[in-house]
Amino acid sequence: MSSTRRKPSQLGCQVESYREWLTQQSYTSGTIRNMLKELGQVGLWLSAEGLDVAQLDEEQVETFRAFRQASGYRRVPGPRAIVPLLSYLRQAGLVPAMVPSSTPLEVLLDQFRSWLVQDRGLAATTVLRYEKTARRFLAEQACDSGRFEPAGLTGKDVNDFLLRECARVSAGSAKGRVAELRSVLRFLYLQGLTPLRLGTAVPPVGGWRLATVPPTMSATDVQSLLDSCDCNTTVGVRDHAIMMLIARLGLRSIEVARLHLQDVDWRVGELVVTGKGGRLDRLPLPAEVGQALVAYLSRGRASRDDRHLFLTCRAPRGPIRADLVGDVVERACKRAGLPHVGPHRLRHALAVELLRHGAGLAAISQVLRHQDLATTALYAKVDLAALRHVAQPWPGATR
Repeated sequence: MSSTRRKPSQLGCQVESYREWLTQQSYTSGTIRNMLKELGQVGLWLSAEGLDVAQLDEEQVETFRAFRQASGYRRVPGPRAIVPLLSYLRQAGLVPAMVPSSTPLEVLLDQFRSWLVQDRGLAATTVLRYEKTARRFLAEQACDSGRFEPAGLTGKDVNDFLLRECARVSAGSAKGRVAELRSVLRFLYLQGLTPLRLGTAVPPVGGWRLATVPPTMSATDVQSLLDSCDCNTTVGVRDHAIMMLIARLGLRSIEVARLHLQDVDWRVGELVVTGKGGRLDRLPLPAEVGQALVAYLSRGRASRDDRHLFLTCRAPRGPIRADLVGDVVERACKRAGLPHVGPHRLRHALAVELLRHGAGLAAISQVLRHQDLATTALYAKVDLAALRHVAQPWPGATR
């Protein structure tokens, strides 16, 4: 029996089960105590309001939080603090599953999502990006006085939205917005929701292939990032292994997040990488990368049923997302006193280092797993010393 002296009313019988569930999610004992207090607070509030546990949902949670604030309580749980409680109650069957919103916008976005998957065969991450742009565009442009009217969209609406987007993102991201916007406009036309092919009104974004020199960093700076990780801590040993995969093998953030335990072939000394379009590549596993993985698996990765290679270090424990890789590199930059760079900068640095050691573009293309050799040709521009030998004098000038 629990030794707690709380009186959680309707949720009293769930105290021990909730405690066990939180422990399985790797929450600390102090956090569990606080979350059990919130369980009691919610239970007492439900009884006071004459509500049943099954009526608890996101809307009722906001009402509960407003009640705590209006009553002057010193401790008011944030919106995210109640998420684990709702998740537990839904898994236990005490609260119905969350019903998706049935607004016209949500219904249309659901149809758009199905079209992207079934008709266009896009990957899940690509679908998420397209849906995000579609949601923002339709919410801003197709809603007039609370009414959802995509048929009223005009070319001016499209251009105004795109201009605002281009003002806050890079040229490469702007090109992505153009593709995403054209896709949703094509969908609206095929569904008969817009009378005109508004996709033709989306202007292209100026930007020329191979027009710039790829940003890179020195091998010394890369080593400084790796050395900044404290491998005596759980987070440090994990972050060091992640950055070793990027710096020595050129993995992309999403490829690191997709790795599973079975992708490391220790006997052969290879790593199976799931790249773009579901492409599988086998890369040799350098000794220093293997040592970093061994250190993480033996000291930094808790034994769990999840087969993903990299897991979060905070509760609820689970596979990392691709954006966490960017956070890992950003923290390393701060520790090393270097300007903030993204994970892809380490991939560029690997290509440049291979080029400086005499590797050909074909070999670099294989390491980076480029499908088109023209993509790798961009790195030929960073070898300025070699380019000076082939550069032609400016007409009329003397050297």
